Amino acid sequence: MSSILDKIANKDLINDEVIATDLLVTSKSAVRTYAVAITETASPEVLEVLKKQLNEAIDLHHKVASFMIENEMYHAYDMKEQVDHDLKKADLALKMPTKSD
Repeated sequence: MSSILDKIANKDLINDEVIATDLLVTSKSAVRTYAVAITETASPEVLEVLKKQLNEAIDLHHKVASFMIENEMYHAYDMKEQVDHDLKKADLALKMPTKSD
């Protein structure tokens, strides 16, 4: 019996687009988290560190989004194209192994 790691090593299921999408979502979450943290701090020193981290998260998000747009993994300027693309990815996700497989 193969492990789940063996199953997800399949390049049809885990590829550059899946990794880039995960990084894009994670960087977007980081931007939100740093923005909230900035509004909660009273320390000028902590504020400066958080602002620096926020700017780095914004830069990373921009780089990943640009990479994905250039490689037709993300269709930020064509909603219908993005929805169609997302539906194809959802179908692929349904084919991914589960713990019981």
